[in-house]
Amino acid sequence: MDTTRVNHNIRAKEVRVVGAEGENLGVLALSDAIARAQEIGLDLIEISPNAVPPVAKIMEYGKFQYEAQKKRREIKAKSHVTETKSVQVKIGTGDHDMQLKARRAAEWLAEGHRVKVDLFLWGRYKYMEFNFLKERLERFLKLIPEDYKLADPIQKSPKGLATVLERAKKIQAAPAPSPAKPQAE
Repeated sequence: MDTTRVNHNIRAKEVRVVGAEGENLGVLALSDAIARAQEIGLDLIEISPNAVPPVAKIMEYGKFQYEAQKKRREIKAKSHVTETKSVQVKIGTGDHDMQLKARRAAEWLAEGHRVKVDLFLWGRYKYMEFNFLKERLERFLKLIPEDYKLADPIQKSPKGLATVLERAKKIQAAPAPSPAKPQAE
């Protein structure tokens, strides 16, 4: 629902008016501001109702609605929802399967998602030495071809060991300094 007030729906007694070309017309009584807008054949639109005095702009209402809708579309297009995807590895997972899972995790990281990696333990595996299990999980992490950082450190979880990965921010390389010319002695 559009709550923008236009012309006679504006409730303030006086408003700060911005002209059609963006020029500041100063603080005017509401009736004077509406009269100025109607002289040009445009509308008086309240664009900042919480300011003291409220700010109103002289422009065509249809154009105002179009620009607002365009801004909403741009914001929606730029927003990116990230999910946490999961990859589960077991102690006995073969090398080829680990490579496939690592490639899939890399794809998710490239898309901007977080990836939770679980080393699933069952039975007697739950009681194995923590460092051995941690090394096994790190071996899987080394297979991931995408750059990443650990969002959560490797720790025990109800299923075994778990960590969360995030895509590493790409850092632009600083331009290399030009080689210094040798000075003649």
